[in-house]
Amino acid sequence: GSPDAEQVGSVGLVEMLHRSNLLAIVGGGSHPKFPDASVLIWDDAREGKEKLVLEFSFPKPVLAVRMRHDRLAVALQSRLFVFSFPHRPTKLFEFDTRDNPKGILELCPSSERALLVFPGHKCGSLQLVDLGSAKPGTSSAPVTINAHQSEVACAALSPTGAVVASASRRGTLIRLFCTQSRTRLLELRRGTDPATLYCLAFSPDCSFLCAVSDKGTGHVFALRDTRLNRRSA
Repeated sequence: GSPDAEQVGSVGLVEMLHRSNLLAIVGGGSHPKFPDASVLIWDDAREGKEKLVLEFSFPKPVLAVRMRHDRLAVALQSRLFVFSFPHRPTKLFEFDTRDNPKGILELCPSSERALLVFPGHKCGSLQLVDLGSAKPGTSSAPVTINAHQSEVACAALSPTGAVVASASRRGTLIRLFCTQSRTRLLELRRGTDPATLYCLAFSPDCSFLCAVSDKGTGHVFALRDTRLNRRSA
């Protein structure tokens, strides 16, 4: 059953926790019932009207929400929040970011590694935080990858969190880095014309990467046998 339109109104963002009954909803669109600065958790397994089980409120509009089995991460224009989730949620972390109008934020789903990725303070950089080893309330030295010369437009984490892929606003190159050593593993050329990349996604076994842009095309890159990429369309 889809969230009841009367109860929820129009929606600006929706994220599902893996393939579960929990959805995170942010109001938006033409007839929202809830503010765009709140995240509502909808439990579709519940009977009747009591499906809205949690609400998180923020000082500014929510631009992105990411969930994993034990954490919820929320991006505002220049701040990130991380909560324990879904039982008795408490705020664990708050991070300041550079201006992040696209709400770039990725959270690794793997139970082995609770890795969070978002834009660093320097133009073109990515910041990595291992939520498993970081202590709430402390500021440890940030792990930063200088990925691009211009602003980061898009980022994705591999399913295990071992690799991060990113593209800049130019959208011509996609770079892949090892999240452990921060070394660059691969550089993939999407094309020579600048393009806005909307989405990067790894295949489950990490052997392919898909990129979708405003050119109306999707590119699939081979990550293991990169010789295939010369012929790929």
